[in-house]
Amino acid sequence: MYQGRRVDSGYRIDLLVEGEMIVEVKAIERIERVHRAQLLCYLRLTKLKLGLLINFNVASLRDGIRRIVNGFPE
Repeated sequence: MYQGRRVDSGYRIDLLVEGEMIVEVKAIERIERVHRAQLLCYLRLTKLKLGLLINFNVASLRDGIRRIVNGFPE
């Protein structure tokens, strides 16, 4: 349910940390714009500011982390 309406589509947040931050987990070759847009959509729907997009399919995990801020230009 979202604002009194049933949402039947596949919107599912991977992790919600302390009600403050969304973590979206992937294991893909590279992060594309559609993945950033997905996380940004979750942030907008929940009215949260901060999200992390983590890709585990990288040699060093440091290279697979992207920080997304709602309302901040790319």
